[in-house]
Amino acid sequence: MITVLLSQIVLMFAMMFTGTLMYKTGKMTSEGARCLGNILISVILPFVVIKSFMTECTAQRLSGLFITFAAALLALILSMLLSRLIFKSSPMSHFSAAFSNAGFIGIPLVSAMFGDEAVFYVSSFVALLNIFQWTYGVFVITHDKRTIAVKKVLTNPVLIGLIIGLTFFFIPLETPEIVYSFVSAIAAMNAPVAMFNLGAYLAQTKFRQIFTDRHAYLVSLVRLIVIPLCTIALLSLIPFQNNTIKIALLIVAAAPVGSNAAIFAQIHNKDYQHAVRCVCLSTLLSLPVLPLLTALAGALWHVAI
Repeated sequence: MITVLLSQIVLMFAMMFTGTLMYKTGKMTSEGARCLGNILISVILPFVVIKSFMTECTAQRLSGLFITFAAALLALILSMLLSRLIFKSSPMSHFSAAFSNAGFIGIPLVSAMFGDEAVFYVSSFVALLNIFQWTYGVFVITHDKRTIAVKKVLTNPVLIGLIIGLTFFFIPLETPEIVYSFVSAIAAMNAPVAMFNLGAYLAQTKFRQIFTDRHAYLVSLVRLIVIPLCTIALLSLIPFQNNTIKIALLIVAAAPVGSNAAIFAQIHNKDYQHAVRCVCLSTLLSLPVLPLLTALAGALWHVAI
């Protein structure tokens, strides 16, 4: 299974560098990359969440959903606390380290390794992460409670996707094949479009600057090693019927810096270039680190990886 993870990471990096090449050769512009980001957040990611809940509601799935929701909430609180402790005086580093790229990197990896069943359990992590980004995350960046708009939280596309998905899950009606095919087709665009978008970010930053930003290395260290190791310790204390779900939760929690860090930096006129370097460097370093962390967790939890 570790081979599947490695091959999927390599595949995603190939997609990312395709996006870089498209930007460098003028096939994609900055405005085009921004539009791709909007499509990802507003359409594709919500459909990923909806698709994960288009499954039969059973007692086992329901109990597992409650456990994973609680575990995801605790893991995110832990991540935010650790990030605040380490980067209290650096808002963008605090935001970058706190929130992983769970939706655009974590979900495709979980899907490749464990299938849609595992995506069902970790979708709550993605939804909670987005809610925290638009509330706690915005406050971290701006230090202004007025920027936290309840309307923005309630109209967050991922939250709406979660509500629609839960409706499909709890209402015992058979989903028409055309509806399922439509949702699946859009959800399948998640990894390619996300990686093309990330590749465009990479193309806008000089490679030398990515690897000479010492602060970006510290952010990457916390995001890729410190927080995941603490998350492993936390998840070890929570009883799961299936330890495979622990691995799936770890993958979304241990993903590199979320590309939203760059988007939020741009929106709130913060250090956009530093945010981009954190996103790109942590993504590049995740290639060797994420498989090692997954293998370690698999050994601790007796899951064949």
